Amino acid sequence: MIQLYAPRLLALAVLLCGANAACAVDYVSVSEGSAILYDAPSTQAKKLFVVNRYMPFEQIVTLDNWVKVRDRSGGLYWVERRLLSGKRYVYALLPLLDVRTAPDFGAARAFQARQQIALEHLESTGTGWIKVRHQDGNVGYVRSIEVWGG
Repeated sequence: MIQLYAPRLLALAVLLCGANAACAVDYVSVSEGSAILYDAPSTQAKKLFVVNRYMPFEQIVTLDNWVKVRDRSGGLYWVERRLLSGKRYVYALLPLLDVRTAPDFGAARAFQARQQIALEHLESTGTGWIKVRHQDGNVGYVRSIEVWGG
């Protein structure tokens, strides 16, 4: 029975992911001191929010000088492309996040990060952990499901 549906499932996967073998999510972050989020790609559009530097977003589409982004709650907004960077940051989803010295639950705690504190995304381990750096220079590992932007 599975063999009957295999070609259809493969076609669906190609449609959903494009030509890539895996669906990669592109993240961007605010590179300036702050950025205004709009409801349309124009400075004449309605201003919705102001966000701080390092705020991570999922990049949805780019249109000329504008980028449509998604935040951690699923909200969609437009932001000027010049205010964004490809340098990745993550935000803790938990009120207090334990950052470990190694990508393992048994590893010692390197430091803690409060919710909404930006941590620089250094690398993904491929095991569900992300290597991050705090603004004060401390480096450690967090689980990817405990942060947004990773």
